[in-house]
Amino acid sequence: MMRLGLIIAGVLLLLVVLGQEYWRGVEVQTLALKQQSLQQWVVASGQVRNQSLARIGAEITATVVNRHVREGDEVEAGDLLISLRSDDLQAQYEQAQTALMQLRNQLYPQARQAAQEASLAWQQAVREAERRAKLAEQGMLSAEQAEQAAHLARTRKTSLRRAELAEQALQPGGDEEQMLQQRLSNARANLDKTRIVAPFAGKIQTRNVEPGDQVQPGRVLLEIARRDGLEIVVAVDEKYIAPLQLGQQAVVIADAWPEHELSARISFIAPAVDESNGTLDVHLVVDDPDQRLRLGMTVSVTVFTAYKDQTLVVPRDYLQRDAEGWYVLVLDGDRARRRQVVLGLQAGTKVELLSGVKEGELLLLPEHLPKGSRRLRSRSSLAGAID
Repeated sequence: MMRLGLIIAGVLLLLVVLGQEYWRGVEVQTLALKQQSLQQWVVASGQVRNQSLARIGAEITATVVNRHVREGDEVEAGDLLISLRSDDLQAQYEQAQTALMQLRNQLYPQARQAAQEASLAWQQAVREAERRAKLAEQGMLSAEQAEQAAHLARTRKTSLRRAELAEQALQPGGDEEQMLQQRLSNARANLDKTRIVAPFAGKIQTRNVEPGDQVQPGRVLLEIARRDGLEIVVAVDEKYIAPLQLGQQAVVIADAWPEHELSARISFIAPAVDESNGTLDVHLVVDDPDQRLRLGMTVSVTVFTAYKDQTLVVPRDYLQRDAEGWYVLVLDGDRARRRQVVLGLQAGTKVELLSGVKEGELLLLPEHLPKGSRRLRSRSSLAGAID
């Protein structure tokens, strides 16, 4: 009997302990919501590319006389890159120059002198015709002789008109000078095509020509990258493109210099997603004062898309989703209550809660809840979202 009494006493003691544990509730880890700052960003990798890459070629068919640059050379706008054979074009230019000078210094003065002489001859013929006409009226000269003088005056007038037209054509600004000036300009332009120069300041990227080569229009001889034209191009997964906007600031880190951060900003967003890989090309202009970046380098880009100074933030693990939307589990007294929430900014493992909860409330992780309907109590509260 004594042994039975001990067993009964033990069972009663166990029931008392279990009852106390039930009414005290199961200890669970909770997260106390508080306001904090949240920075949203998009991270992607990309490459250094050129905004402007000029492909330099010849405009005429000619032989290369000299190549003045090679890969890696820095050039300024107007620097001579390639010289082409120019013998024939130089001769054409000099001939055009000579023709224009001959017009101005010889042909036009001669035409002007001829016009003056034709004018004097016409005036003299007119006076002689008038004199003979009077004599014929007086019967002192035959009508035939008077008509001969009148005919000569008409002939001299025709000659004067031709001389005046010739002078007008050869005078400064006249048709002949304009034609010769155009001929000279064309010859100068063709001669200039034998001197291939840099269109802007930059660096020679590729070279595909040597002295002695025969070149034709359409063949690429050199490639020049604009000195201030480097940009970053990143392929952003289409899932993360919604918050991207022109002008957003970013940080660029090159694999070659992981300790150096460069400032950048979005300058262009492609209008369409690449269907083959589901990405969108985003272009950024970068501030690289020390010129560390090189064409083709791989870089990591962090674009800062939004910032909230004080807002409720929760680790993503605390979020659940069902047919009604997103929700969290809140410790309400000694019970876990489902609370629908509206999400805001999302940054990595952190998510902003716009509504549905308030500061100070305790959130529960679903995997930490005991099975069945049990009373709960908070063991300790984590201070807000964990970094």
